[in-house]
Amino acid sequence: FCEQFLAPLALMARRDIRLGSLLATRPDGIPLDLAARLLPGRTRLNPGLATHIRLHARAQRANEARGDEAADAARRARVGRLGGEALIDNLRRTVAALDWEPAGTPWADYDRDGEAATAKDAIVRELLVAAGGEVVWDLGANVGRHSAIGAELGRRVVALDADPAAVERHYRALRDRGETRILPLLVDLANPTPATGWALTERRSLLARADADVVLALALIHHLAIGDNIPLDRVADLFATLAPGLIVEWVDRDDPMVRRLLATREDVFRDYHEAGFRAAFGRRFAIDDERPIPGTHRKVFRLSRGR
Repeated sequence: FCEQFLAPLALMARRDIRLGSLLATRPDGIPLDLAARLLPGRTRLNPGLATHIRLHARAQRANEARGDEAADAARRARVGRLGGEALIDNLRRTVAALDWEPAGTPWADYDRDGEAATAKDAIVRELLVAAGGEVVWDLGANVGRHSAIGAELGRRVVALDADPAAVERHYRALRDRGETRILPLLVDLANPTPATGWALTERRSLLARADADVVLALALIHHLAIGDNIPLDRVADLFATLAPGLIVEWVDRDDPMVRRLLATREDVFRDYHEAGFRAAFGRRFAIDDERPIPGTHRKVFRLSRGR
C-alpha cells in the first residue's frame, strides 16, 4: 500500500503532480527509499509521511542488512487487532491530508465560450448523432466540454488529455455530478501508455485496448503536428487504429492558436495546410461531412475509415 498508493500520492501532492508518471515504469509501486529522497525535506515534520515512508524505508534497509535474521523476526511478529486498526486509521488520515489544487498547468483554464464555441457544440452534436456507435474516445478532452455531449447522447466516453490539472478538474466535476458514463484519463498521445509487465503481456498498451466506435479529435491536430512534430499522415494512421469513425477539427494557419505555436519556432511545416490535411487523411478515411465553424479559421470533419 505504501509503495503503490501512499508514495505516489505524496510525491504528486508534495513535490510535483507529474511524478505520477513514475508508475508507468513501476506499476507495482515506487520504492520507499526513492520516494523519501524525492520528497521535500519539510515532509520530515509530517508524522504520517515520516512514519510510513521515511521510517518505513529505513526499516526496509535495516532488514535487508540483517538478512535471514530479519525474515525470521518478521515471521514471528504479530499485530493485535487494536494495533492494526490504529495503523489503518493513521494511513487513512495520512492519505486524506494529501490534497492537490489542480492549477498551474498550460491548459487547465482553457475552455472557450462565446458564439463560435456554441456553434461548434451544435456541430459536434449533429456529427456525433450521424456517426452513431456506442463508445467515444475524446482525444484532448481538456475539462470535458465535448465529452459531455457524447454522454448526453447516451454514449460511453473515454476522455483523454495530457494536462493533469485539466484531467483532475474534469474528474472532480464528474464525481460531483455523479456522472459515470465518462472516464477521464491522463494520457499523452505523443507518448501513449505502452505494454508493460511480464513478456509485455501483463498490461496491454493504450492502442491495444482501443474499443471506440468514434474518435473525437477537436482542437488537437495542430498541437500534434506543430507542437509535437508529428506528420499529418502519422496522425491519421493513429486515429485509424483507434476507431472506424472520426470527428476531427482542422485548425488553419491563420488561427490565433496556430500562430501562437509558430511564434517561437521556425516554420518548417510545409504540409500544414488544408490540402495537406485532406491528402494525409484521405489515405485512411473518406470524408462524409464537413462544417465550417462560423467566425473562425476552423472546420469540423466527419470521416469514416476506408483502408
